[in-house]
Amino acid sequence: MYIVKEEMINNVASVDKKRLADDVRQALYASKICSYAQGMNLLRGKSIEKGWGLNLGELARIWKGGCIIRAVFLDRIKQAYQRNSGLANLLVDPEFAREMVQRQAAWRRVVGLAIQKGIGVPGMSASLQYFDTYRRVRLPANLVQAQRDYFGAHTYERIDCPGSYHTEWSKLARKTRV
Repeated sequence: MYIVKEEMINNVASVDKKRLADDVRQALYASKICSYAQGMNLLRGKSIEKGWGLNLGELARIWKGGCIIRAVFLDRIKQAYQRNSGLANLLVDPEFAREMVQRQAAWRRVVGLAIQKGIGVPGMSASLQYFDTYRRVRLPANLVQAQRDYFGAHTYERIDCPGSYHTEWSKLARKTRV
């Protein structure tokens, strides 16, 4: 068993604490944008599915009047949906997109440092994963397809040619062993 010495975990002397504080502030804000983007996206999706016709900007305005969420931030969300009522996601609103780009380096430093130091930051890292996933054309789902094909011959699709394919993965692995 690997024993981690306490000084290894608590060694923050090598970290610029002023920069870290600013990075954490930026990372929290980026995570907050992602959290709202996810929530609004869920509402948007269900509204489309059920034909509710939700006005997401109006929802943000209504929430601001509640007793729990009175954030000025909700005004910015309302404005984003006023600029574009068909906004697919807050992350593609020009103002929010610019802020995400500006903050992502700090966000990655904070999550990376937390991982390096063994500090759990599940919400912040999940938000970063959402951000990274949302802006990719292709996702790692092809790995899941390959696993399903390996374990149950469920086939997979290729990106270079149409159709469904099945591979005898175990035979292929035996052939390529060194």
